[in-house]
Amino acid sequence: MTDSNASPTPSQFLDVNGFRVHYQRVGSGATLIVLLHGSFLSLRSWRHVFAELSAHATVVAIDRPVCGFTSRPVPKSGGAALYSADAQSDLVAALIEQLGFQRAILIGHSTGGTVALLTALRHPDKVQALVLVGAMIYSGYATSQLPAPVHRMMTALKPLFVKLMRVMIQRLYTKALRALWHQQERLTDDDIAAYRADFMIGSWDRAFLESFLATHRLDLEAQLLNLTLPVLVISGEHDRAVKLAESQRLADELPSAELIVIPDCGHIPHEETPSAFLAAVNGFIQHHANIKLV
Repeated sequence: MTDSNASPTPSQFLDVNGFRVHYQRVGSGATLIVLLHGSFLSLRSWRHVFAELSAHATVVAIDRPVCGFTSRPVPKSGGAALYSADAQSDLVAALIEQLGFQRAILIGHSTGGTVALLTALRHPDKVQALVLVGAMIYSGYATSQLPAPVHRMMTALKPLFVKLMRVMIQRLYTKALRALWHQQERLTDDDIAAYRADFMIGSWDRAFLESFLATHRLDLEAQLLNLTLPVLVISGEHDRAVKLAESQRLADELPSAELIVIPDCGHIPHEETPSAFLAAVNGFIQHHANIKLV
């Protein structure tokens, strides 16, 4: 991971729950912060805030399954759940322990926010606080589920659907990525090329289909009252992927949450408006974890 003002951070790998997880680590503080990016991205997404977050904390950014340089194992027959949101939350909890920490602050963006919240529900002892950035809780990833007949058909015809998804994603990738930004000129052609290279590695198409087949309704809204830990909900004012109203609803329904809306910004504030993002996160974590990040 690099930024224009930073030196490259060495890549590291850990074997966790069937994956060889690619991650980068900076800082040496007693508090652990784990960064979970959104779909079709990679840990590159945190490049503008990675170093700053590590001033007084240990910060780890991972490539989530199906993305970046994390391995993409093919599940055994009937084992598509390897890529499910539940399995990813278990992976995050196991990763925290393997890194030598008892718990962590999770900062999750988009579907990474879904996984972060699910980790806090499934492994409450592992999560100190949450920062949910345009998190999909009431729509999209958290609520999608294939009808059983369609699931059976796609499973039976995997080679065909792998090819179809590969063609579709290759054609739509750039347009879809640009749509996540409010001011699209801030996303450079080099950034898009780098993200494509991170995502389209090896058998990425087969792994993506496995992830798609493993998606199911998570019913998170029914469990929100169980989360009493501190939560910061962040939304870009012009987020078209997860509407501001959804983030407002999330902050209202969580027992101990606050909402910060970042102006002049779309779905990825840590890339589009990193200074405002850092100011929001810094204030929240300083208050709730007694550390100062910037």
